[in-house]
Amino acid sequence: MCANPGERASGLIDAVSAVRSGELIVLPTDTVYGIGADAFTPTAVSALLEAKGRGRDMPVPVLVGTVRAANALVEGLGSYGQDLVDAFWPGPLTLICRVNRSLTWDLGETKGTVALRMPLHGVALDLLKETGPMAVSSANRSGAVPAVTAAEAEEQLGESVAVYLDGGPCEDSAPSTILDLTTPVPRVLRNGAIPADKLKAIVGYLATD
Repeated sequence: MCANPGERASGLIDAVSAVRSGELIVLPTDTVYGIGADAFTPTAVSALLEAKGRGRDMPVPVLVGTVRAANALVEGLGSYGQDLVDAFWPGPLTLICRVNRSLTWDLGETKGTVALRMPLHGVALDLLKETGPMAVSSANRSGAVPAVTAAEAEEQLGESVAVYLDGGPCEDSAPSTILDLTTPVPRVLRNGAIPADKLKAIVGYLATD
């Protein structure tokens, strides 16, 4: 754990080292705490899924520290993607895009897509700018309540995680809104912190499940 600024700096160094070594970490975000791994290390992503008790049929989203990093992971942001990024990133909006087919990674059964987000949290962004894109899911066992503190995450995930990066309690535990940009009309797959009317102001029309 790392509570004060000095300990957080040390914790950040430890977390970066763990990610680069293919280990799992827990990190704070602007929604809930996440369990993360290097997106390009398949064994680490598999370990993440195992730690959560989650199958490959529920692929792991990817967090990025810069828009440039996001653009490198996808074929394109589509007609509305850049406007949405400009309006809501960093923040609680997850965008599903067609993945760059030249990438060699394994996030699960993605069907050629990737779910991307840039969190509005200083600690998370500092980490991601050092590690590059990370596969990150909520820091809880599958089906359990997502952790809003590092201690809650540790209670659920225990020794499966190498470093618990403590950024204090999450200020807003509302999940990110998930918007699919791979269909002709953007589709809301999960309602969350960004309300539909704000999305409609950008894209005009939304499909909902």
